[in-house]
Amino acid sequence: MTFKIIISGQLEFGTERSFERVMGLFTHRAENYYRNILLIKAEDIFKAETSTLEIPRLIVAEATEKEWKNTLNMLDYVVGYAIAGGISAWMLKERKVVKYRHLEPNTDKAAIQAFLHGRELVKESGREEEAKKALSQAIEKFERHAKAYERRGFVNYQLRNFQDALYDYSKSIDINPIAAEPYLGRALVKMIQEDYSSAAADLEQAIKNSMPLQSMHWQARRIKGECHLKMEEFDKAAQELKFVTRREFTAEDPNYKWRKKALFNYGRALLETGKFADAVTAFDEVGKITNSPIEIPDADQLLYRGLALMKAGKTGFKKDWQEAASRGSKRAAELLQEAA
Repeated sequence: MTFKIIISGQLEFGTERSFERVMGLFTHRAENYYRNILLIKAEDIFKAETSTLEIPRLIVAEATEKEWKNTLNMLDYVVGYAIAGGISAWMLKERKVVKYRHLEPNTDKAAIQAFLHGRELVKESGREEEAKKALSQAIEKFERHAKAYERRGFVNYQLRNFQDALYDYSKSIDINPIAAEPYLGRALVKMIQEDYSSAAADLEQAIKNSMPLQSMHWQARRIKGECHLKMEEFDKAAQELKFVTRREFTAEDPNYKWRKKALFNYGRALLETGKFADAVTAFDEVGKITNSPIEIPDADQLLYRGLALMKAGKTGFKKDWQEAASRGSKRAAELLQEAA
């Protein structure tokens, strides 16, 4: 039996000496332990100019379970010598994830322990300053700690230190440009600053550097769609939101709670691009999603559904506007007067 394998990530080894040692150990084990039955080769993944191991995205259409096990065991061995970074690997069968592994350094080195401690503190509300201090310690111990910069950027974003957040996210990108997380984080800061064009460019990189297997990929697409709406680039907005709204998310997926807003924005984009019947369908679907934690005001739903119905040449739009007006929509009241 064969499987589809996807592997992506980067590892930092700190010094040129450590890098050369790991590369030598890799070559020795590949030849003597695994007889080169691996999905990766030293010459493809070790980057001497940065003393890193880099796998931007390896996709193997057909691989055996032995090749998977050998490769993951080898990477797990190599991770033990790394000081920062991480590797993610997926095994798929018929488009479903069969196995998933994430490998990252977890030794007693000061930089590693400071990062792991800081990352856990990030998850606890009210402990942002402690998290920031721990992540700063990780960076002091190892200045090329891209993940520590990214997590510190997130803490600064939460604390509304937006310039500091931009600095941290940009440093993370400079060190590891193949990671998706810092691009997403920097885009969120740029959206707050209303720099939608730059935000969309960062979100495009987040999409390219992540995979549809990851929730982050769809989060980036949804937010990019919102960026294009802000810039009145409705065709681009519709394209991104079409992908998002056709994706089925489980209740555990962070994107699940955003389904209603994504559909609503998709309907708005369709309306602006002249696809009126499709817009009606989208707004009808919005109404079917109840108890969403991210709600859309009823007046807005009725206003836009009425517009779509009118543009599509269907009846019922006045009723929608009347209800919207009764719920406080001034625009719906104006449209009713114009239609009278």
